[in-house]
Amino acid sequence: MKTYLRILRFARPYADFLPQYILFTVLGIFFGIANFGMLIPLLNILFDTTGKMLAEVPSAPPAFSLSLSFVTDTFKYHFREVIETQGKLGALAWVCMLLIASVFLSNVFRYLGLRLLAKVRARVIRNLRAALYQRVTQLQLGYFTSAQKGDLMSRFTNDVQEVETSVVNSLTAVIREPLAIVGYFAVLFFMSVKLTLFTLILLPISGGLIAGISKRLRRQAQQSQQTLGSMLSVIDETLGGVRVIKAFNAEPYILGKFHGQNEQYARTQRSIDNTRDLASPFSEFSGVSVVAALLYFGGTLVLGGESDLTAANFITYIVLFSQVLVPAKALSSAFSNIQRGLVAGERVLSVIDTEPTIKDKPNAQVLPSFQQEVEFRDVAFSYGERTVLENINLTVPKGKTVALVGPSGGGKSTLADLVPRFYDPTAGQILIDGHDLRDCTLHSVRDQMGIVTQESILFNDTIFNNIRFNKQDATEQEVIEAAKIANAHEFIVASPEGYNTIIGDRGTRLSGGQRQRLSIARAILRNPPILILDEATSALDTESEKLVQEALTRLMTNRTSLVIAHRLSTVQHADEIVVLQHGRIVERGTHDELLNQPDGLYARLSRMQGNPALA
Repeated sequence: MKTYLRILRFARPYADFLPQYILFTVLGIFFGIANFGMLIPLLNILFDTTGKMLAEVPSAPPAFSLSLSFVTDTFKYHFREVIETQGKLGALAWVCMLLIASVFLSNVFRYLGLRLLAKVRARVIRNLRAALYQRVTQLQLGYFTSAQKGDLMSRFTNDVQEVETSVVNSLTAVIREPLAIVGYFAVLFFMSVKLTLFTLILLPISGGLIAGISKRLRRQAQQSQQTLGSMLSVIDETLGGVRVIKAFNAEPYILGKFHGQNEQYARTQRSIDNTRDLASPFSEFSGVSVVAALLYFGGTLVLGGESDLTAANFITYIVLFSQVLVPAKALSSAFSNIQRGLVAGERVLSVIDTEPTIKDKPNAQVLPSFQQEVEFRDVAFSYGERTVLENINLTVPKGKTVALVGPSGGGKSTLADLVPRFYDPTAGQILIDGHDLRDCTLHSVRDQMGIVTQESILFNDTIFNNIRFNKQDATEQEVIEAAKIANAHEFIVASPEGYNTIIGDRGTRLSGGQRQRLSIARAILRNPPILILDEATSALDTESEKLVQEALTRLMTNRTSLVIAHRLSTVQHADEIVVLQHGRIVERGTHDELLNQPDGLYARLSRMQGNPALA
């Protein structure tokens, strides 16, 4: 119930629809009950051959009151007038016309209520998906290293769709059907308290059995959603690694992996369908059993003269009670169907409830424009219990280039990721001009940085939009100038549609060097004072590397740069080279100073890469 109410909060403001919906629902129920309520005077008066029943009908309009007696007596009074003036045939025609009008109004108000619910359904799903997307964009990078992308996609698509199908669509049953049941029971109590109390003893028994079925359905739905998330992760891995799968003839392995998840999902779906399909016939059977018990119990009372109900009233009572089963059955089916939607809703809400570990402090300040230096002061960082960085002390003066080199796994990329606050250090401080980055807003920190990584992250859009990705107000001339500086203008104008060419998913229609130059053009357009270059040329061929290196040299001019490189030849001209190993700084100095230490790690790495200076 808690999850259901949380999902409904996404429909706020309630004042937009709830008063109107309740009004339409109450009016629809009123006219629906009126259809059957007219059976009593019809049977008692229309087919009264002795005139005895007609004599008991009030001959004057009843005094107004908010009660069922006023409604029934008013109807009887007007019905008597029709019989006296138009005869029984005229009264029969009058009742038929009244029935048509009542059914028409009942369905009109029902339709108006459904129109309002359509508006609510669209609002809930829109707001839920927007909240999920916003939270995902706020979460720290560490969250995505442990979460499966396919599972997240499942929450965006299948789970949200399941919430719409099972939860939001059940609003009709959850709001309308209880009101209908209350309305019917109010009339039933008015007609006979004894019989109605008898039914209230029998109904909870069947209700408890249906609740047990719903609880079982919830457990099965949890397993189903988890299995679907795992299956989508396998699909995502297949689409992303199809080249490797084909190269290693791994189709049988990946197919087996998929078929295992697919088969498990099919089994859980089959169990869910079997359990869900059991709820409806069981509720119908139990409802008919209650009607049969009521018919026997009430019939003995009427036949034995122990009931204040006439035969006509008793028949109408049975008809009205049979109508209670309709909303009761709809409600039980809704509660059965809703279980899977609640599980999906919990999966969506669990992401929305995940608080980002990297976020602004309540009193965070805006980081002033960069003027002097970036300082790492006694910085340490750990992934859980695994220490990645330890006792890092480093200063990067404004306008200087500092290179981070060393063996893989030494902590170079992690150290660079701490500057834009992709992660926060577990100990120590990172300061820009003396301001601790954790005391500054994320936006103001990242606004002063440009990042070019080994893997060029581009989007399925035009070249023009990819370059001005983070500067939407850039003019066409500014975009072209940035592309020229990045050595990208020539291949862009040679593309089929120039700057309006769509580059495909992740830029797959471009070569690696072209993608990298677009990333550099994007950074140039931003014009940041601080640059972070993470293996920006390591995955390129010689010709592309030369073009990209020229673009990077232009980009780094008069900027403060933190460069990560495996190819030592690309950082020989850095103002300082910092060598990291096992998360610690083991050497530092210029290229020549480090080469003069023949037993040092940098010199050994240089010899391994065939540095001619040490050949």
